[in-house]
Amino acid sequence: PVPGRCAYFVARKKRFCKMIPAPGRRFCGEHGQQEEESDRKRIPCPLDPKHTVYEDQLQKHLKKCNSREKPKPVYFVQDVNAGLKDVAEIPGKQVPISSLSKEELENLIIKLKNASNGLELHLEEQILSHQALQEALNDPKNGESAFKHLKQQASILGNMEKLHLLGPGRCFVEFGAGRGKLSHWVDVALQNVDNVQFLLVERATTRFKVDGKHKRRNSIFERLRVDIQHLCLNKVPILEKKKLPVVGIGKHLCGAATDLALRCLVESYTTCSDGENEEPAPKRSRNDKTEVASTDSADNESNKDNCKPVAGIVIALCCHHKCDWTHYVGREFFKSVGLGPVEFHYFQRMSSWATCGMRETTTKASTSKESEDQTNDTEEHEQTFSKTESGSDTLQGILTVEERKEIGCLCKLLIDHGRIEYLQQRGYKAALQYYTESAVSLENVLLTAVPSPSLIPEPTT
Repeated sequence: PVPGRCAYFVARKKRFCKMIPAPGRRFCGEHGQQEEESDRKRIPCPLDPKHTVYEDQLQKHLKKCNSREKPKPVYFVQDVNAGLKDVAEIPGKQVPISSLSKEELENLIIKLKNASNGLELHLEEQILSHQALQEALNDPKNGESAFKHLKQQASILGNMEKLHLLGPGRCFVEFGAGRGKLSHWVDVALQNVDNVQFLLVERATTRFKVDGKHKRRNSIFERLRVDIQHLCLNKVPILEKKKLPVVGIGKHLCGAATDLALRCLVESYTTCSDGENEEPAPKRSRNDKTEVASTDSADNESNKDNCKPVAGIVIALCCHHKCDWTHYVGREFFKSVGLGPVEFHYFQRMSSWATCGMRETTTKASTSKESEDQTNDTEEHEQTFSKTESGSDTLQGILTVEERKEIGCLCKLLIDHGRIEYLQQRGYKAALQYYTESAVSLENVLLTAVPSPSLIPEPTT
């Protein structure tokens, strides 16, 4: 061990602990139990067993432990964007795809193809760029991975500009912000624009944030450390104060997080509910000015002055295999085509087949170490599904790789179409498009939505 450092050898890291022990001790407080003469017992912390604490100081530690429950921020409202409340509709434990019989799998595929009839199977390409990223894109110091992210961010900004969403007097809410790179480039694109706010929503602590690079005085950056499921934008102080038009953005917003974000923007933020809304009453009671639910048109007129729809939504979709029927916003669409929670469960699992072509090339290199079956670029989220979900081993004799990819793409399209219908029924002009090449990212679909002039939902039921 290094002189003056703990003498405990950390096998996992293959080195000695670098903590400084107390004077006269060989081990630090975390590894003090190794001290033969120590008569004090250390136990795992009940709040976070990853670290230990002296048993006789447990109560004192619990009051200051970093893992203790902290006071909820004012914008935290339990399950405000959660969606489904009917427990009876939540599906029970389903068998994995690999356990389905050939007939059951074929029936699922027939249902999928029937439900997909009439949908636009070939999305329009909107692979754009933006001058704000040109210097970074031409910088040879950026490696291949960084270049791929920059191309995607440039296209997202290009699509935002095409929809006239880049401008003054806006509040950009980045969901699943991570390091905040997307907001950073939006800020760069708006460097000569006044009165711009950024809210970066992320439930986890993040290292290497780029927020510190923003030295402009005209734009305000604020991080909201909260799960989107519990985020009520109406109660965010900075939004309450200025009430700027909101633009919701996100790059590779995983599965259910997309549905939570859409509900957060379209329902809990605008609080403009129509008679068709399936969600509980608390979200519409604030603006409910009609005695009879059937007077939708009058209700919409009275609400127009009280609540403004979000100015736009631009989200790069990702990880459909992580979607959840409980939170999914397109449940009504699924029901309208004769599908339910059971089919949704299998379709969201089968959606991972869309990237099985990528798996074919990567699994060859990892066959000797299956326990480390991870993607090299984890931020793209393209391989975070398990072998059970992919079913590649079991389905070799039933479906070819190309057939699996085609079915996986259909599953993704069907799930995304439910989101489009959800937005359209709430008065938004919504669309799906390819925003980058599949060679850059296999998760290359962008969802965009802007409010229609009237913002009057036209239910198709």
